[in-house]
Amino acid sequence: MRTIVFLSIVLLCQFLNGQTTDKDSVAAIEKPKWIQKNRVSLDISEVTFVNWSSGGSNSISGLLGLNSSLNYDRQNFFWKNSGKIRYGVNKQEAQNLRKTEDILEIDSKMGYRKDSLTNWFFSGHVNLKSQFTNGYNYPNKETPISKFMAPGYMFIGAGAEYGKDFEKFSFYFSPLTVKTTFVLDEALANKGAFGVDPAVYDADGNLIRSGQRIRNEVGILVSHFFETEMFENIKISTKLNLYTDYLENFGNVDVDWLVAFDFKVNQFVRASLSSHLKYDDDIKISTPTGIDGEYVERGAKVQWKQLLGIGVAFNF
Repeated sequence: MRTIVFLSIVLLCQFLNGQTTDKDSVAAIEKPKWIQKNRVSLDISEVTFVNWSSGGSNSISGLLGLNSSLNYDRQNFFWKNSGKIRYGVNKQEAQNLRKTEDILEIDSKMGYRKDSLTNWFFSGHVNLKSQFTNGYNYPNKETPISKFMAPGYMFIGAGAEYGKDFEKFSFYFSPLTVKTTFVLDEALANKGAFGVDPAVYDADGNLIRSGQRIRNEVGILVSHFFETEMFENIKISTKLNLYTDYLENFGNVDVDWLVAFDFKVNQFVRASLSSHLKYDDDIKISTPTGIDGEYVERGAKVQWKQLLGIGVAFNF
């Protein structure tokens, strides 16, 4: 009898202990938390010539980058925030310092799904892009063609997003996205840069109405992100944004497509190769006229930038 009672007590204790452990495990799994990741990188390239028979120009280039993310996940809800800073300069012999890269971007999105059986989320998205310093049409450094928040772009929208692992793949469709273009510099706004309405002058050249500083559009935004490891220590990622306005030139699509290769040498040293293609009908390209300091507007064109860098990166 004593043996039976003892065994019963042992079994009951094990059962209660198992119940407590399961509850604690579930609570630990469901406990929400913020996850922060940061990465800083520095790429440097240098060329020096001494009595080089083929000729050449000494040069040095540097590119500093900072990527930061702060994400929150709980059951069927997520809130993901990220920021990106990239700034690069180049110095060649007999030339002044020139800018090669200038990016400031802040991104935030929320999503909610009704249950864990689906990978579709009802999602809201906010994105802000601009630059830090003045941009020039080199070698002319007297007249800036862009400044901080001139332009600046902000997208605010809501839609549906698909993604099982958002770090590797996502597809976002928003039938209602507001695109706001900021040109906060008076001179650029008066010129009608980046698609805003230009200033109005009378016959004598007197200003009647200043140029538009803010322009709003309402349209459709489609975004796609994909990342995979092609080979060991070689990753490729692609991010594509397509936007068209409902009211003006519907079907005329703005394209922003970035493809990047990341080559990992070791824990700190890596190489990168990227291709960035853009098209925006509101951004007109100016070309030289043959007269020093004078340019003529030729209309929108495809913009393309390619970067190759070797340097160090630290995660913290």
